[in-house]
Amino acid sequence: MPQPPDWNKYLDAGAEFVAMTRTQARKRAKELVSQGQLAQEQVQGFVDDLVDESRKRTDVLLEIVRKEIQRQVKTLGIATKEDLARLETKLAKQKKPAKAAAKASKKKTSSKAKGASSKPAGSKKAGSAKQSAKKSAKKAASKAAAS
Repeated sequence: MPQPPDWNKYLDAGAEFVAMTRTQARKRAKELVSQGQLAQEQVQGFVDDLVDESRKRTDVLLEIVRKEIQRQVKTLGIATKEDLARLETKLAKQKKPAKAAAKASKKKTSSKAKGASSKPAGSKKAGSAKQSAKKSAKKAASKAAAS
């Protein structure tokens, strides 16, 4: 199985291609002065131009790399920071109503418990008897309708 490429090696090579330090620019300028292609008074402007152009090329290369990485991440379906932030926001919004519903449910059950405890013991049995009578009546009605 082939090994994956060493991306750092490629990035370093690209950075060397586009990044020029001020020292490297001065060295080039001195070479041009010694060859008679550049006047001594023009050296500082030449160095500044080389460094500025180098920075621009570096920025362009970095933007190309960023876009390619974003494209690859989308292709692979990997979640981005933005995706995770949206999901966290969505979950936080869902938790708030759930907490409010849980609190309301607790209040209802506690008020029912209070109400149930204040009723006499016989009333619970009477309610059960009523429910049983209703069920029996429904069963009898369904049997009569079937025959």
